[in-house]
Amino acid sequence: MLIIGEKINATSKRVAEAIGHRDASFLQELARQQVDAGAHYLDVNAGRGQGLEQEVEDLRWTIDTVRAATDAPLAIDSSAPQAIKEGLIHYRGDTAIINSVNAEEEKLKALLPLALEHQASVIALAMDDSGVPRDVEGRLKACHRILERAAAYGVPFERIFIDPLVLPLSVDTEQGMVTLKALEQIKTRYPQAKTTLGLSNVSYGLPLRGTINRALLSMAMFLGLDSVILDPLDTRLMAHIKAAQVVLGYDPFCKGYLKDYRRGRITE
Repeated sequence: MLIIGEKINATSKRVAEAIGHRDASFLQELARQQVDAGAHYLDVNAGRGQGLEQEVEDLRWTIDTVRAATDAPLAIDSSAPQAIKEGLIHYRGDTAIINSVNAEEEKLKALLPLALEHQASVIALAMDDSGVPRDVEGRLKACHRILERAAAYGVPFERIFIDPLVLPLSVDTEQGMVTLKALEQIKTRYPQAKTTLGLSNVSYGLPLRGTINRALLSMAMFLGLDSVILDPLDTRLMAHIKAAQVVLGYDPFCKGYLKDYRRGRITE
């Protein structure tokens, strides 16, 4: 299970303040904590709603700041393709993830060539220019469009992480099953592609959010989820992943589980 740490994101008021005030120590500690907790990649989003030029400047600074603290690879995260482009040019890591593309033609045209040029993986959201489809078929249609265009550009399916998307259950309790059914169909129809999930959105507006997050993640892992974007500082959630890998047979002889237990990472 590939873990992408979500914490360095300017939608967080504290992170936005750190970026704005160039508080390197705060971001570097946050980066180190996530890697120490088990994150394989760190998502970096520096968009503070102050325009493209400022976002690009902030993103370059944030990339440099995080890379000074850890050599963990980054997911360059922005809703603006130009910011992602500039971030990839500035990034000096061996591997990167573009977060994200969807089925909008303009984004496909802008970002898929960048993925090919930089040998980057891509998080592909199962949505189009009309938003997130409320049903499984609508999301699969968006996925088909993305993969069709990826094939045309020569981006290998193995470097595409499809996110079936999850909407808050506090708004629509049927959306959990829509996400899981979409994930199941994606794994069946596109076995070469990988999958991911932005987990925390599912519990928005509900109490004890971690309980909901863990429930969805267990079911998604059973269906073959390859990656997840989450808060790696949630120790119970990370322990849950390790335990699920044991149950699903992904951890031979429980070596990973026991190693993390000895390191104090497994908690009830």
